[in-house]
Amino acid sequence: MRAFVFDAYRKPLHEADVPEPTVGDHDVLVQVAAAGLNHLDAKIREGEFRLILPYQAPLALGHDLAGTVIEVGGSVRSLKPGDAVFARPRDHRIGTFAERIAVAEPDVALAPTSISTVEAASLPLVALTAWQALVERGNVQPGQKVLIHAGSGGVGTIAIQLAKHLGAHVATTASSSSAEFLRELGADVVVDHRTQDFEEELSGYDLVLDSLGGKNLAKSLRVLRPGGLAIGIQGPPTPAFAKAAGLNPVVRLAIAGLSRTVRAQAKRLGVRYEFLFMRADGDQLREIAALVDAGAIRPVVGATHPFAETAAALDDLGKTRIRGKAVVTLP
Repeated sequence: MRAFVFDAYRKPLHEADVPEPTVGDHDVLVQVAAAGLNHLDAKIREGEFRLILPYQAPLALGHDLAGTVIEVGGSVRSLKPGDAVFARPRDHRIGTFAERIAVAEPDVALAPTSISTVEAASLPLVALTAWQALVERGNVQPGQKVLIHAGSGGVGTIAIQLAKHLGAHVATTASSSSAEFLRELGADVVVDHRTQDFEEELSGYDLVLDSLGGKNLAKSLRVLRPGGLAIGIQGPPTPAFAKAAGLNPVVRLAIAGLSRTVRAQAKRLGVRYEFLFMRADGDQLREIAALVDAGAIRPVVGATHPFAETAAALDDLGKTRIRGKAVVTLP
């Protein structure tokens, strides 16, 4: 079976012949039709998450898929061969840059019926990130003010739409060339990150979704109202995350050090900071699919590539700017 793997951290992604997946009793085997590209794939290959998400190489990458169920385990009840599905396989079972993959049944959902397979493949990771930040963690309510950074990116394009659906007043940061497009998605305020300082333009926000980290996160804390919440998906990780993830005491101590400054700053300002490392969740994907089919959310695919170009397409993620997601398609 063809797949794209890396042989060691910081080594190139390359095509390889790998064994067929083993289908467990609670798994579904999916013929992959399209797979979304994510910065997370590149960061895992570079070893940036090895403390909190250690992997053994060689490893097939890929966190998003859309495709067709071709086999189900003996205990699977919600899906059957022939079903069109989409999924973000759980950590330590990734590998959607492949012709086939076995995915745990709870991670899989029927794909939205109103969009293409390529569009469905673009959704799982970014849509789950937006859902877990805005619905699960943020409990966003009508009338609240939400700032979403990097609005034209994969997470941003979905988060803007979801926040608007939840009834929030939505601000975002982006280049001026994307302003009209982001307003069409639902943004009420677009701050040009090249010519404007969002800290000077915005204040009193209930929630910030930060995908940039560093100085951007520090400034984000200062636009929150007292008691407001900043959710970081770039980091740094927090002790609460480390404890929930069951990491060993040495790693927990290291993580506490990484986030000490931002946690102290949040405390001084009377606001909160949480780190979000999204997880697989088929139930949430079903809710997202319903919103897509209802017209509340539309996927944004900025580029498609043939499967044979997966490695080059992943390398291009940080070099070329597109709106939304890039997706690879399999024959």
